Amino acid sequence: MGKRIFLLEDDEGIRDVIELILGLEDYDVISFETVTTFMEANVYEVPDLFILDVMLPDGNGMDVCAELKSINNNIPVLMMSAHASAADVAATCAANDFMEKPFDLNKLIEKVNKLVA
Repeated sequence: MGKRIFLLEDDEGIRDVIELILGLEDYDVISFETVTTFMEANVYEVPDLFILDVMLPDGNGMDVCAELKSINNNIPVLMMSAHASAADVAATCAANDFMEKPFDLNKLIEKVNKLVA
């Protein structure tokens, strides 16, 4: 497999599509459904990219982004949301990019390729 991506997305359908599409692009996608499972994961390898949803059942992806950036600012973060705007995300965390849901799969691939290049 290629570069590793950690995906935090509570919607199973969206999570499955992202895993499939990025898997076909030779990315190794490790998915998490909740902030709790994401934060408790005992993962030994550092990812090349974080993809985080904003609205989650047990927390907020922007808070996760801010915490990740405070720990290691070198790993890019792509935020996604159907509710928050790019301006909302920029005001809360230092995400490297933002995608509004619903999104075009080709745009997702393009953004991911750019962020991990």
